[in-house]
Amino acid sequence: MSGMATSKATKEGGFTAEERAAMKERAAELKADKGGKKKADELQSLLDKIAEMPAEDRVIAERLHALMSKIAPDLAAKTWYGMPAYARDGKPLVFLQNAAKFGTRYCTLGFQDNAALDDGDMWPTSFAVTTWNDAVEKKVTALVRKAVG
Repeated sequence: MSGMATSKATKEGGFTAEERAAMKERAAELKADKGGKKKADELQSLLDKIAEMPAEDRVIAERLHALMSKIAPDLAAKTWYGMPAYARDGKPLVFLQNAAKFGTRYCTLGFQDNAALDDGDMWPTSFAVTTWNDAVEKKVTALVRKAVG
């Protein structure tokens, strides 16, 4: 997953506890998808994950969610590895990794390969977000609009 920070690995050199927890969350999401989880349930899961975040991360996630609802309402709100995500045709396009999830110093706004951000031979697909303000909202708006094509 792009944007994931590495924390101390287990003594065996395997996955960290945070990474294992994210994989378990993803497995539960896939199981729910197979069970025909409804759009409203996916939205509620996203809102529940946002509500669980520490205040600093929650503000960023809430503002992102409000923005996504306004400028990209056709994307489905859901969780992806336990993170807020916005999908097209079931595949996440935009996601937010909150700082507390993996003990990083900033949230990461990420875009998957189905985002239309292509710019030559190389382009950024994830961005550090330390706070949400008008300038950040303007940049995110432009990125999301470009990403959804």
